[in-house]
Amino acid sequence: MRELTRAGETALSVAGRTVGHMDSEGQYGQRVVWAVVGTDIGPLLLAATGSGLVNVVFHATEAVRERTVERLASRLGAEPVEAPTEPVLAEAISQLRAYFAGRRRDFDLPLDWSLISGFNRQVLRELAAGVPYGTVVGYGDLAGRVGQPGGAQAVGAAMGANPLPVVVPCHRVVESDGGIGGFGGGLETKRKLLALEGVLPEPLF
Repeated sequence: MRELTRAGETALSVAGRTVGHMDSEGQYGQRVVWAVVGTDIGPLLLAATGSGLVNVVFHATEAVRERTVERLASRLGAEPVEAPTEPVLAEAISQLRAYFAGRRRDFDLPLDWSLISGFNRQVLRELAAGVPYGTVVGYGDLAGRVGQPGGAQAVGAAMGANPLPVVVPCHRVVESDGGIGGFGGGLETKRKLLALEGVLPEPLF
């Protein structure tokens, strides 16, 4: 066992694995890191913990970055550190760039679901596992998949609460009448993602 120092923090390493960072009071807590990647839908802020990618935020302007860092510090109990070369973030950036370039259809990243719970988490996990690239699903159909027929509105709320958009593809959830439905990143962003995947109906262009 040894201690590592990085950016003014002290980390406890066991068998080469960093398990926590010591705060000013000598307590160990999780490390939260973040980075911004430019994409075809604008800059995305990515945040991760030791468990995996925990947040993806659209339209990551300076103001959005500041608000997101404050929110994550409050929710996760650790001050996020900008660290684009951190392995989980570097891999997420690489996979997102490949996705937007049309070279990747699936994301293979560890995910930290700690920002969401209950029904919302259940629905999002089903979405991530069961609605592949190039397909869409209706809000009501997705509700039925998790044993809640008639729960289309609840599914819509879960999509709006998705802390990991794009990677957990809430843009693939649409209205049963052919409309594309709402989207936290804006309808134009949803249209671009659906067009990238080749599933946007022509009348919506």
